[in-house]
Amino acid sequence: MSITKEVTRPVFPFTAIVGQEEMKLALILNVIDPKIGGVMIMGDRGTGKSTTIRAIADLLPQIEVVEDDIFNSHISDFELMSDSVREKVQNGENVNTAWINVPMVDLPLGATEDRVCGTIDIEKALTEGIKTFEAGLLAKANRGILYVDEVNLLDDHLVDVLLDSAASGWNTVEREGISVRHPARFVLVGSGNPEEGELRPQLLDRFGMHAEIRTVKEPTLRVQIVEQRSKFDSDPYVCLREYKEQQDQLKMRISDAQTLLQNVVIDYDLRVKISEVCGKLDVDGLRGDIVTNRAAKAFAAYNSKNQVEVDDIKKVITLCLRHRLRKDPLETIDSGTKVNLVVNEVFGE
Repeated sequence: MSITKEVTRPVFPFTAIVGQEEMKLALILNVIDPKIGGVMIMGDRGTGKSTTIRAIADLLPQIEVVEDDIFNSHISDFELMSDSVREKVQNGENVNTAWINVPMVDLPLGATEDRVCGTIDIEKALTEGIKTFEAGLLAKANRGILYVDEVNLLDDHLVDVLLDSAASGWNTVEREGISVRHPARFVLVGSGNPEEGELRPQLLDRFGMHAEIRTVKEPTLRVQIVEQRSKFDSDPYVCLREYKEQQDQLKMRISDAQTLLQNVVIDYDLRVKISEVCGKLDVDGLRGDIVTNRAAKAFAAYNSKNQVEVDDIKKVITLCLRHRLRKDPLETIDSGTKVNLVVNEVFGE
């Protein structure tokens, strides 16, 4: 078994980020349980969206992958391995592995569908009978994080493709009757500025959570943020050493939560109350109910509990529902406040 060590430029430590608790919590919960369905982060320019997303990827423990495999295949989980690796494993062949950092893939705004999904070399397939697949960004993002900045400016068709892959965990490419399928299990993170346009409601609904971030107004906090950034830019390694203990603690906490998650339970009466909140808010479909249940379990696991309590639900439910409410132009309160009012009514203060 071989071990690889990647040399990368320093990344701003996640635990050094001041404020933006909502965004940080949404990212942590999606890392604990990727099936929550990703995060949409909407907020002002220059509020540290990209910095925070890169920082969470850097924080995660390394993963074991099959060596020289373009899909970052898992060595034992069939849901996370390519067909060729599965055949080798089933045939009892020896498969070498390597350790890599969790993949963090940026999707550029001008990306084509071929660049995202990958392509099949038709000429080679027809002349030589060899199925050659050129991996796209979805293959590189398997078992990692796929980040789309300015997702509200991305072509709707591409957003659909991303969301379908994120939901199913697989990407299928078909050309001229030739088909290739590979695992594409990733945490989808989108960010955008509301001033540049909103996402269509049916696309927004497909993101598990929606975090809203605002520019910090408190002068002392602003100074603290500027000083942190300046310190990191002048000597990143000093800053990394300073936060190493906090980073390691959070890394361990996330890892423990991932292990504990499958044992977390949520009582029937709490599940009924979650659905009651969704019903009173007139949320279309059942995605809101499902995501809130998942997020509450992930939050309980994050706090080392194997039983979901009311406070766990209250902490995550706004993140899970605010973007699923029907927009009313005459509404005087924002969607987050509306969710909180109904939650307090159903669960009690």
